Amino acid sequence: MSKSNIFICALVLVVAFGFQTSTSQVPEISRRSFPKGFVFGTASSAYQYEGAVKEDGRGPTVWDTFAHSFGKILDFSNADVAVDQYHRYNEDIELMKDMGMDAYRFSIAWSRIFPNGSGEINQAGIDHYNNLINALLAKGIEPYITLYHWDLPQALADKYNGWLHPQIIEDFANYAETCFKNFGDRVKHWITFNEPHTFSVQGYDVGFQAPGRCSILFHLFCRAGNSATEPYIVAHHILLAHATVADIYRKRYKHKQHGLVGISFDVIWFVPMKNSSEDVEAAQRAQDFQLGWFMDPLFFGDYPSSMKSRVGTRLPKFSTAEAALVKGSLDFVGINHYTTYYAQNNFTNLIGILLNDSVADSGTDTLPFKDGKTIGEKASSIWLYSYPQGMRSLMNYIKQKYGNPPVFITENGMDDSNNIFISIKDALKDEKRIKYHSGYLSNLLAAIKEDGCDVRGYFVWSLLDNWEWTAGYTSRFGLYFVDYRNNLTRYPKDSVKWFKNLLVPSASDVLPSSGHDYEL
Repeated sequence: MSKSNIFICALVLVVAFGFQTSTSQVPEISRRSFPKGFVFGTASSAYQYEGAVKEDGRGPTVWDTFAHSFGKILDFSNADVAVDQYHRYNEDIELMKDMGMDAYRFSIAWSRIFPNGSGEINQAGIDHYNNLINALLAKGIEPYITLYHWDLPQALADKYNGWLHPQIIEDFANYAETCFKNFGDRVKHWITFNEPHTFSVQGYDVGFQAPGRCSILFHLFCRAGNSATEPYIVAHHILLAHATVADIYRKRYKHKQHGLVGISFDVIWFVPMKNSSEDVEAAQRAQDFQLGWFMDPLFFGDYPSSMKSRVGTRLPKFSTAEAALVKGSLDFVGINHYTTYYAQNNFTNLIGILLNDSVADSGTDTLPFKDGKTIGEKASSIWLYSYPQGMRSLMNYIKQKYGNPPVFITENGMDDSNNIFISIKDALKDEKRIKYHSGYLSNLLAAIKEDGCDVRGYFVWSLLDNWEWTAGYTSRFGLYFVDYRNNLTRYPKDSVKWFKNLLVPSASDVLPSSGHDYEL
């Protein structure tokens, strides 16, 4: 999951389209409120959940290296154990089943399949994910698989700097096809990448995440990197890798496996700070540097014009053949959406002068507050504020700009702090989380039923409290409380009961679906 800090969040903006609904009164919602076939699930990633980093032939990843580097993680922790789902997946599947969840989105660890990123297949890794998939299906839970959730095999970073080299396209395609061959008979939804914008910027521009490359202030914070060029090179290779994999799937596997291939994008919704042309234009321009950076090539065959004009020769170009390969290579759009900020035009661009990087290229400033008031109720994370109506606005933005493609909300949630002074009993009382999900789901429902947005599913981040990247174990996003001091025992929070009530099936679940029918 991408949980950008406030510094990075300030660089991703979108222009509001006016779909602002009141959150003072939250309507009653239930499974039967949504169209027939709408999918409810939870989401996770391998590195944040599995643990067992040295078991059964798994190779090291860039996040293993980064997490074990001094000062990179807030609480000095690592994910060597995480929440031990590698050994406890049957227990966790029972928790999903008990809640009434339809699906589970998880990622495969590339280095469990290919410990060195390429070469010989590790059969123990294949066996593990076969067992996990089969266990899910036995309980009626559909697997949604993410092929890449940031955990690049360290061997490829050492060999040719990973995503900075075009060889990564071939190696990723080989890994992906291996997964199609071994799991595709049972997996119908593939997500090639989780939040490519996040790991391009945070990994190769500001260096806050693995592999920690940047050139900010003359390499004061990173040993190596070029913040002005590397994030664009990485993103370009990601798009070509996705398109190559999608092409392989469609030509060799889709006619037998009948699956779909998409990507999950991180998208923060932004509203202009002022109702001025400068702020509206700046918000849209910055949105081009977030979602448009990837969606425009995938839907239109090229980068947004604002990116091309502002980045210039630092922005790679697609050949005619590459543009044709990339355009139309998405079967569905995954959206990871958590929060909303205000956006305003940056007139001075002082940050750009100091940093000389992709972060400043959009020419916008963003803040979570205006006139001394925050945009919404704050969660534990410094960057996360509840603004449910942003969900509806974002869905309408995607509908209008990209022709109403099929969308899955592949992540949505909020966190509490990991406060050691609060008893477990009190920590389970997560009314704020219930309010958050109720508000966002209500606005999502309005986008579907009232606005006609083609949204087909909703995945909660997250089933369990887990290791949250640079925040370590200081942040708790789970519906289930994980007792890190007592054998990682799982305890249901009040939000579990809320979701069970929301998802309880009934005879009335077959109500008309407002024109949508989501079954393949």
